[in-house]
Parts: sequence; structure tokens; C-alpha cells
Amino acid sequence: QVQLVESGGGLVQAGGSLRLSCAASGRTFSSYAMGWFRQAPGKEREFVAAVSRTGGYTYYADSVKGRFTISRDNAKNTVYLQMNSLKPEDTAVYYCAADTSYYTGSYYSEADYDYWGQGTQVTVSS
Repeated sequence: QVQLVESGGGLVQAGGSLRLSCAASGRTFSSYAMGWFRQAPGKEREFVAAVSRTGGYTYYADSVKGRFTISRDNAKNTVYLQMNSLKPEDTAVYYCAADTSYYTGSYYSEADYDYWGQGTQVTVSS
């Protein structure tokens, strides 16, 4: 079992920054890949970013590439999402997720992730 708790969401003006954190517990953190997804009102949940077990590989949705940075600190059992140059269209509930499978999945598909946090709201005002 893995428990994930997100924090760091809030209200920010367009052009501003936020850093989301996701604290994990329950299994060896460095043994699984991590991802961030988001869901805006009336829309399906979508991939935002992912990081490999060691942090050596990162993956991003085109919509956030160059603005968001995913990272992880395996000593602190935490994954981060640094969000810069925020836009109103970034407004959503952001979820972190863990892929604990022996062979990591595609990183991009939510079906590959088996544990999810409760989500944290990010609102970007124009």
C-alpha cells in the first residue's frame, strides 16, 4: 500500500508560480515512478508530468513543457511540481499518482498508476 498526500495548491495570479508537493508513505519511494495529473471542471483528467524512479528521466505534457518542472527527493519520499508562468487554463485539481508496477508503464497514461492522492486545487486568476 502507498499513501499519497498533496499540498501546495492555492490561488495565484496569471504569470505567478506555485510549487506542489506530494508526500508518499507505505513502500520504498525509490521503487516506483511518480506522476502528476490534473482535472479541470467539466473535463477529463489529463497527464501533466512524470518522473522515473531515480529522477533521471522526466516527461511532460506539451501544454506545460518549459513552464513546469517535476522533481523528486527520494530521501524525503516527496515529489514536487514547480509551476511557473501559470495561466488561467492551468486551473484544475492536481493529483499525484504512483506507478508501483515492477515494469514501469508508459508514464503518460493514468491507467498505469495504481495509487492516487486526494488532489489539491490550483486556481489561476486572469
